[in-house]
Amino acid sequence: MSEPFSVRITVRGYETDTQGHLNQAVYLNYAEHARWSLLQAAGITQKQLVSTGVGPVALETTVRYRRELLAGDEVDVTCAFLWGEGKTFRMEQQIRKTDGTLAAEITGVGGLLGLKTRRLVADPRAHFKQLAADPGLFGL
Repeated sequence: MSEPFSVRITVRGYETDTQGHLNQAVYLNYAEHARWSLLQAAGITQKQLVSTGVGPVALETTVRYRRELLAGDEVDVTCAFLWGEGKTFRMEQQIRKTDGTLAAEITGVGGLLGLKTRRLVADPRAHFKQLAADPGLFGL
């Protein structure tokens, strides 16, 4: 199995709380950034998605905080898509310090929403595969 897609982020001071820890909501921003970075690396833009009449939606997200992050810490945020047979897919993500320390695990369920029908697309896997210049980044 190949390594999951990853993007490096430096924790910025304005993202921390009064204890100096990365604010809990920012972990979700980092995960979202990694997902959009994966789409971009695969050759899919937000404009392209909208032009095909779909948009990604998050249906469920769980964050498990493992270790604190402080301003100046560099982290690698991974993203792996796991495909089933239905209208949804799973995403598994980790936020790790560059020394390998696991700071957070983010799991989620997503789908592709038809922008006119307001319903989930029947086969998001096929839609991503068709749009992607590099479907291998999605595990396809």
